[in-house]
Amino acid sequence: MKTKKKLKGIVLAGGTGSRLFPITQTSCKQLLPVYNKPLINYPISTLINFGITEILIISTPQDLPQFEKMFLNGNQLGIKISYEIQIRPEGIAQAFILAENFIENDNVMLILGDNIFYGDLDYKGIINSYEDGGLIFGCQVHNPERYGVIEFNNDRKVVQVEEKPKNPKSNFVVTGLYVYDSQVMEIAKTLKKSVREEYEITDINNAYIDKKKMKLIMLEDHIKWLDTGTFESLLEAGEFIAKVEKEKGRKFACLEELVARKKIIDKIQLRALIEQMPQSDYRTYHEQFANQFYEKK
Repeated sequence: MKTKKKLKGIVLAGGTGSRLFPITQTSCKQLLPVYNKPLINYPISTLINFGITEILIISTPQDLPQFEKMFLNGNQLGIKISYEIQIRPEGIAQAFILAENFIENDNVMLILGDNIFYGDLDYKGIINSYEDGGLIFGCQVHNPERYGVIEFNNDRKVVQVEEKPKNPKSNFVVTGLYVYDSQVMEIAKTLKKSVREEYEITDINNAYIDKKKMKLIMLEDHIKWLDTGTFESLLEAGEFIAKVEKEKGRKFACLEELVARKKIIDKIQLRALIEQMPQSDYRTYHEQFANQFYEKK
């Protein structure tokens, strides 16, 4: 019987945040607040929901220490977090070259540090059905020219992904969440820079499509995808999270709650985390959660 490879996670949190200037003068984009939490909490929570407990954060030399201060080595959350410097942002695909020692021979999920996914994705089913090759998540949008656009043939099979085309062939695009086998590192090493002077993730996706080793999962309507790369989308994300949390009476992307629910940490470990929190709404929420969650056991 073939042994299933481990799935590791990468959060790409580099870049200059130029589209969000001047608010990124004092803080990198992934540390900006989305309603009541730093943006990076959301992609990390997505990885944990997929069952990933080994995570690499890639960021700039000036911003990486802030992430290290926030998450340490991840042990307090029952996971393992490591860090890699990206000296110059040279495209999403560069992440796989920087992460070579981290990936080793395992499978890897990459999520962009400014992407938020909300809703009941079939996390377990998706990963259990994945064996090798590439896996991308598609979504229908009204402004496809901002993204990697998915081109289909008459049988609705993916034939190509085109990066930020002036004349999109569809309004279905690739979101900032990708899964690949370890071959992605070798593919990344063969890439040449695009006219944008970047190593494009689209070229990696097309390489897997050409090998007929690419699978597309189209996000259903009940799954919300938020790309927070502009002022408007950052505001929309904050308003959406605020609305959801108030309606449901639950916070979203609280890492301490998430690892407790998934039994990655136990009651004693959660209580220790809560004790380290300052008096705040965040602490009160976790105290109430711990009382209710463990009372049921």
